[in-house]
Amino acid sequence: MTSASALPLRDHGPERGAFARDVVEGLRRTPKELPCKWFYDAERSRLFEEICALPEYYLTRTELGILRADLPEIARLLGPRCLVIEYGSGSGVKTRLLLDRLDDPVAWVPIDISRSALLASASEIAAAHPRVQVLPVCADYTRDPALPAPARAAARRVVFFPGSTIGNFAPEPARAFLARAARTVGAGGAVLLGVDLAKDAAILEPAYDDVQGVTARFNLNLLARANRELGADFALASFRHRARWNAALGCVEMHLVSERAQVVSVCGERFRFAAGEAILTERSYKWREDDVERHARAAGLAVRRVFSDSRRAFAVALLEAPPRA
Repeated sequence: MTSASALPLRDHGPERGAFARDVVEGLRRTPKELPCKWFYDAERSRLFEEICALPEYYLTRTELGILRADLPEIARLLGPRCLVIEYGSGSGVKTRLLLDRLDDPVAWVPIDISRSALLASASEIAAAHPRVQVLPVCADYTRDPALPAPARAAARRVVFFPGSTIGNFAPEPARAFLARAARTVGAGGAVLLGVDLAKDAAILEPAYDDVQGVTARFNLNLLARANRELGADFALASFRHRARWNAALGCVEMHLVSERAQVVSVCGERFRFAAGEAILTERSYKWREDDVERHARAAGLAVRRVFSDSRRAFAVALLEAPPRA
């Protein structure tokens, strides 16, 4: 495996104090909330890999099935010598599938807020694909970080955004995010997007609240991280995980619910919780099939193809930016 120290890391990671500021500002709100972008420290990345293997969590295996079946056609449509820019490096399983199928990919630029997760996946991909230049960027990918240029010229820039993470954005921010992706790839570029489709709450809620309690540990680890890094005093046993389908908004909401009246100290401030009071930690919006076309068009992108499974549970959409006039 290529060592992390050998990789040319471009570090635009969050400034010192950003986590503390976001936690304090979120707990001051009514209702309280914490940004889901802070989920992925090393422990939460490990727990998420466990979640992906759970029987209730259909998303990962369904998307992998689509990619394994349709990547030959996706690669043909993308063409040769692509520069692949991936938002959120993840475990690299989907990345390896894509790079295996592409014709002479020039480089892979993974962008992730978690330095440890980023370097781990970048090292693995660099070892598995020695002909592909790996250029990791530690940054919040929602803030348009400066990207490195590959040594070889690319014929096309492609943003790869699998895993339905686009669902963490409400509809208007999702369209704005896709518009930024369109600017990143430039004229003639492409966006390969994973989208979880709307379905019955009886399928959705267990995917975010499994019987083994792995998702609960994943959610509670956000409080453990605040304790560890900010000196907070959350009593983890006094909070429970809750996942509910919000039909009005079209999303699954994850909360951490206080089991009793209590006071928590964070960064010198004291925050009161009533019994039953919840902290919103994530919204995962589920798109209808026509949302793909609607959001893409609003972002200045055209839908080239949408690939889905037989049950229409998940979609991988190939979107394209218009060529230069």
